[in-house]
Amino acid sequence: MFPYAEERFTDAEAEVLRRYVTNLDGPVFALVNLPEVVKGALFARYSRSPKSLRRLFLDEFVGDLDVSGDAGVDATVGLERAEKLYERVFYEYGDDSVAQLGGVHLACEQASNLLTKVLEWGRLMAYLEQSTRYIGYDSRLSSGHYRYFRDPDVLESPLGARYVGDMDRMFDTYAEMLPLMQSHFAQRFPRQPGDSDFVYRQSVRAKALDALRGLLPAASLSNVGIYGTGQSYEMLLLRMQLHPLPEARRYGEMMLEELRKVIPSFLQRVDVPERGGQWARYLADTRQQTGDVVSRLWPDRHDPLEGEIARVRLVDFDPQGEDKVLAAVCYPHTSLPEEEVARRVQLLGAEDRAGLLRAYVGQRANRRHRPGRAFERTGYRFDVVSDYGAFRDLQRHRMLTIEWQELGATLGYDVPDGVVEAGLADAYTASMARSAELHEALCGVCPDQASYAVALGYRLRYVMQMNAREAMHLIELRSGQQGHPTYRALAQEMHRLIADRAGHGAIAAAMEFVDHDTHDLERIDAERRAEARREAAAGVGVVPR
Repeated sequence: MFPYAEERFTDAEAEVLRRYVTNLDGPVFALVNLPEVVKGALFARYSRSPKSLRRLFLDEFVGDLDVSGDAGVDATVGLERAEKLYERVFYEYGDDSVAQLGGVHLACEQASNLLTKVLEWGRLMAYLEQSTRYIGYDSRLSSGHYRYFRDPDVLESPLGARYVGDMDRMFDTYAEMLPLMQSHFAQRFPRQPGDSDFVYRQSVRAKALDALRGLLPAASLSNVGIYGTGQSYEMLLLRMQLHPLPEARRYGEMMLEELRKVIPSFLQRVDVPERGGQWARYLADTRQQTGDVVSRLWPDRHDPLEGEIARVRLVDFDPQGEDKVLAAVCYPHTSLPEEEVARRVQLLGAEDRAGLLRAYVGQRANRRHRPGRAFERTGYRFDVVSDYGAFRDLQRHRMLTIEWQELGATLGYDVPDGVVEAGLADAYTASMARSAELHEALCGVCPDQASYAVALGYRLRYVMQMNAREAMHLIELRSGQQGHPTYRALAQEMHRLIADRAGHGAIAAAMEFVDHDTHDLERIDAERRAEARREAAAGVGVVPR
């Protein structure tokens, strides 16, 4: 069974597409024969569009390209010469780092929200994922199905019909509530003078999507654009080879097939038994062995859920962290050993210490002005409980060390305030109950796929470890006005804990663009800025996409 909806193109569209993508019908394909700037712009637009990448390219990009000279181009042209050149260079240098020199833009479509977390694990890759905050899930695929993954093993199990029926009802609830939530927010937050109808409608719709995304199951499909080097793809594919989730294993095979059309030499070792095979088996064995030992040591390892669940806890930090940051600030400006620099920092008075950090941080005009790597000298480890939707947004920060537990329904969920105010809490609760019941049933039949049934509003426990420089980036970005209310609250609490619990008041004060305010229409200012840019572009003859 092939659980993916196939796209249909006219003969003329297919003639254009085959010059630029490695296949016309599969959910995984690489971009070829396009300028880097076009591929980057295409992926950027991809994250905010409900369209597939091929359809988006045809509708919005191909008209700006001169394709007349590309008629003879084929995705496999030149591969034999390129492969021989790579092998010569590889043997000459004898270094795996050669595989860092070639990269590929890969479109990964119709991937479940569980699979997207597997795809986005690596630090040395770039990702853009279709957002549940901008794209409504009330529409259907070309196959007529709602946008959720139909795992073949689940569909062929005794619960196959129930899986489809319950999933469809969850999406029905989402689709029925979406216009009601938009109407509710339009009444609660009237349009302000000066705001165009487009800006206002976009902001109201975004708030409605934010309120309802918790209803969507983890099986919900997403599109992910990936850019990575051959070495990064090799590591990703090895992790996917023996992953517990069947979807990940099957998807990895499709990715390998497409990547070999453009960087075959970089991936020679992936499925060689004594190389990639051994590596993948090592990863699978250590995962299984560790799980078995923990189960034996702690058979009652599940949280009893007694009392209030702490949403963010700072579980590890260095009390001497600010001293170490100051020593790192001074080090490159002296010829002294680090131990002596650290000793002298400890002798400084409060005024000198503050002056040092003030000079290093400087006058920050915006949150993108961040101090240098001295802030990486100390760090923080947070234990977090949040809904899976917020976790998805935070997990993509590649500088994090992040580990998460299995997604289930035991940690409960919150009904968003807007849903309660709109009088839709009963419908929301009923859909969440359906999600939990389906998950419990699947655990006994297809345990590896049971998490597909869990709605994004259910809570997940995970740990996030980051240095102070990454903390500044994450907290300032995720506390911003346009952020989802759930992860805004998490970022705000992290900032408070760094200042109060860790006692790193100076580091916390340097994070001057943390937003602790509350906002009504979170996206309104961003939409206003976007409209201003569109108007400015139109004024100079540029038609924005």
